[in-house]
Amino acid sequence: MIRERIEELRRLLDYHNHKYYVENAPEISDFEFDTLMHELQRLEAEHPEYTDPNSPSVRVGSDLCAEFRTVRHRYAMLSLGNTYSLEELHEFLDRIEREAGPTDYVCELKFDGTAISLTYERGQLVQALTRGDGVEGDDVTANVRTIRSVPLRLRGEGWPALFEIRGEILMPYASFDRLNAEREANGEPLFANPRNAAAGTLKQQASAVVARRGLDCTLYQLAGDNLPFTTHWESLAKAREWGFKVSEHMRICHDTAQIDEFIAYWDEARRQLPFPTDGVVIKVNDFAVRRQLGFTAKAPKWAVAYKFKAEQALTRLESISFQVGRTGAVTPVANLEPVLLAGTTVRRATLHNAEQMALLDIRPGDMVYVEKGGEIIPKITGVELARRPADSLPFRYIDRCPECGTPLVRYEGEAKHYCPNQSGCRPQIIGRMLHFIRRKAMDIEGLGEETVELLYDNGLVHDISDLYDLRAEQLAPLPRLGEKSADNIIRSVERSKTVPFQRVLFGLGIRFVGETTAKYLAEHFRSLDAVMKATREELTEADEVGGRIADAIIEYFAEDENLQIIRRLRDAGVKFEAEARELASESLAGKSFVISGKFSNHSRDELKELIEIHGGRNLAAVSANVDYIVAGENMGPAKLKKAEKLGVKIISEEDFIAMIGSDEIPAANAAEKRTEGSAEGGAAHKDAAEPKLF
Repeated sequence: MIRERIEELRRLLDYHNHKYYVENAPEISDFEFDTLMHELQRLEAEHPEYTDPNSPSVRVGSDLCAEFRTVRHRYAMLSLGNTYSLEELHEFLDRIEREAGPTDYVCELKFDGTAISLTYERGQLVQALTRGDGVEGDDVTANVRTIRSVPLRLRGEGWPALFEIRGEILMPYASFDRLNAEREANGEPLFANPRNAAAGTLKQQASAVVARRGLDCTLYQLAGDNLPFTTHWESLAKAREWGFKVSEHMRICHDTAQIDEFIAYWDEARRQLPFPTDGVVIKVNDFAVRRQLGFTAKAPKWAVAYKFKAEQALTRLESISFQVGRTGAVTPVANLEPVLLAGTTVRRATLHNAEQMALLDIRPGDMVYVEKGGEIIPKITGVELARRPADSLPFRYIDRCPECGTPLVRYEGEAKHYCPNQSGCRPQIIGRMLHFIRRKAMDIEGLGEETVELLYDNGLVHDISDLYDLRAEQLAPLPRLGEKSADNIIRSVERSKTVPFQRVLFGLGIRFVGETTAKYLAEHFRSLDAVMKATREELTEADEVGGRIADAIIEYFAEDENLQIIRRLRDAGVKFEAEARELASESLAGKSFVISGKFSNHSRDELKELIEIHGGRNLAAVSANVDYIVAGENMGPAKLKKAEKLGVKIISEEDFIAMIGSDEIPAANAAEKRTEGSAEGGAAHKDAAEPKLF
């Protein structure tokens, strides 16, 4: 009965996922969907014997850190030839007709994302590989399973027992805007465009991070032996029936004139799409003609990509202003004479930093060329020197903070200038407070940007610790507040003292320490005192913490002002320790472990949990502090080499279980166990064969 209910829930959730994310025609509310999902997650947790790697519950991802295996493609993923010229495109089409006679073409949008190849066996997703070098790619299956437009099980019937389908992982503009807003709030560098953001997200170590970032996937090419189709159009129509998200913006074109018409239409209409595109792909429709035309060493002879030219506008740079962020980073901004670009009016554009400005030799009064990088971020790409005023002088970059007048500094390896006056620079102080009170940090309600500015300007707060000294009678007389709002704010500040340690750590606003990094630090060190005492080497032993982040943490706690804030927050009762973990034994007390590779009986998450509940410690990197490496299949060669050099003992999964005297999987993680062998088919591939994209 339980198994039947689990399967019923999986079928329902797969159906509604498809209706929402592929067909854009939802039939139930978000609340109803979430209710079904929570029931499934509960049943799967209670009955791990029914675990399925393609359950809809995997869409939320996990915090398991994956080392990406390199796998040989069954069929090489070749590049497409590019052209920016209609004349060159016409020459390409003429060559095809000379060799194969008149034929039909399928015109499709060229998506600006990162290429992916999905393998399905008996109707289930078993592997997802990046393009890599075209011959080998990285196995990103766990991350791709979180993308809701990718079917985990196929619908309908008639699909081959084994085949691949290629496409593009995209980041829609809405997801891109949200991600960059979060990164800006965390003091992290912004992604330049949705393409870079999609590629960076797909290679995240934790699939839970991927799940939150809102990727999408559009498929456009089947590959396999003896596929039952004669044309590309027919194959994609079937793929759509099987549940794949195939672009609706396709057309069969019978001649050059129709292809030109398709290109001209989408060169304008693409600006209304919710995702980035950068051209049109023209493919021969008939598979027999494709076989006749064949391939070059790098690309098929039967397809080409026509790339849209980036839209530019020429306008006047009226002035240059400077913004100061919460980390003190100073960003120059171009204030432009308003100009229409890609369907929107552009008034401002980032100038990035002093180096970029010097490279362009940009000056107020110049006529400048503006583009939308990645179709969304306005940027200045050049100066029209012929129209530069005769009295123009080179621009001198500021050397003092535009807000507080403090001399700016430039750190080694950084392109930006910074204001070091963190305790006296208004936008930095207010920015840190806004970060501290945000929902994912301390979640203090009733304190928006205007209210924080009001409190600061009235001398009630000077840093985040002052929030815990506020009294309702101080707030009530302020404009737009009153007694009720004041009481609500004080209660919310009091509630924030129960916020878990990982969110407190995030809320401190340490440079480069975002929400995920804070979580890993909290899990690894368990207390703020431990983080503060950690050396650079010890910090980098935590998951997702590299040298740059470690340096930022050390610099933060080296500042007396920050230490004073920490002391006051501690006195106020803010949580600086993770919840105590109940130990099953102390058999691993004092021992440190690194988990590497793939395992037969446990997931990496389960092994880490076993280490911790038996008193051991997990480290992310091999160092002299590591006692054991628990090694599975495909252990990274760099880790193996370093372990041998340092004399670190390497043990198997079985050796480890023997050490703790138990093969029991922790109950908390039992439901997260994943069958990882299903994706191993790619490892046995023969040398990449000639592509069979038909």
